[in-house]
Amino acid sequence: MTSRRTFIKAGAMAGAAAITAPKVLAESTIRWRLQTYAGSSLGAQVIKPAVDMFNAIAGDEMQIDLFYADQLVPTSELFQAMQRGTIDAVQSDDDSMMSPTDVTVFGGYFPFASRYSLDVPALFNDWGLNEIWAEQYASVGVKHISAGSWDPCHFITTSPITSLSQLEGKRVFTFPTAGRFLNQFGVVPVTVPWEDVEIALQTGEIDGVAWCGITEAYEVGWADICSHFLTNNISGAWIGHFFANMERWNELPAHLQTLMAACFEQSHYYRQHWYWAGEARLRTQGTKLELTSIPDAEWAQVEQAARVFWDDIAEESETAARVVQVFKDYNAAMDRAGRPYRYS
Repeated sequence: MTSRRTFIKAGAMAGAAAITAPKVLAESTIRWRLQTYAGSSLGAQVIKPAVDMFNAIAGDEMQIDLFYADQLVPTSELFQAMQRGTIDAVQSDDDSMMSPTDVTVFGGYFPFASRYSLDVPALFNDWGLNEIWAEQYASVGVKHISAGSWDPCHFITTSPITSLSQLEGKRVFTFPTAGRFLNQFGVVPVTVPWEDVEIALQTGEIDGVAWCGITEAYEVGWADICSHFLTNNISGAWIGHFFANMERWNELPAHLQTLMAACFEQSHYYRQHWYWAGEARLRTQGTKLELTSIPDAEWAQVEQAARVFWDDIAEESETAARVVQVFKDYNAAMDRAGRPYRYS
């Protein structure tokens, strides 16, 4: 009987432990808040699958709570919020979140720095940009996790553009550096919250966007309001990143750091083919936007102006000069390599 009572008591204790164990694990779960630059419709493609994957694998050990554009703080305040620890991680370009680094100007669409989306991971992983970004962000208490490419940058407008002269006076929602460059051609950069772009297009506050390619225009609904898509682009791919508060990153065990980096890297890969396929499919099969082009000889003026712009940026700091030199060396190498790296 003594043995039987001991067995029953042990079993009861084990049962109680089994019942309470999930609660204990839940209370000890690491929770992070990540805000993206993207609104919910776009975020469903460019970030949510990666966060869902991480959460499914990490389970009770760690969970990332995802927030979309401006839900916790305005996009322009993302860096400050992450640096303070209000937000643990961010998906954005440097330019939009106004990070106080010498590489901020290269975030988003740096004019003609890339021609294809694969140029971005090549530049960061094989041409030294990862190391430069890591140095810059570590100096301000932020972990640069990884960089990846998004879509090319085109004008998507409410009226056709077939010549450079028609850019004059166009009020356009775009990235800070892109706006700074395009201003010389008469473009008027307009800043509004991302979620307000649709209304701004409808009311005529802006005439279009130079923010994305055709895939994103369809995905977020801008193609329902705009009428034309200019096939000439000012960059082959947007440069975006994942960042984290350095203290919070260092608190994570190594395996969770590795898991997060792997899930974010998978996100970069997903966008590679999602955008690449979407750009071609919607140009050829889409029915919402009419395609127009500026003649190559005329558009060459914009490309030439970009190289002058590069040199101007290089004079702003030693770090900027290093990055510009990488862009110059890389693009020269691609030109020499020829097909399929460069066709002209």
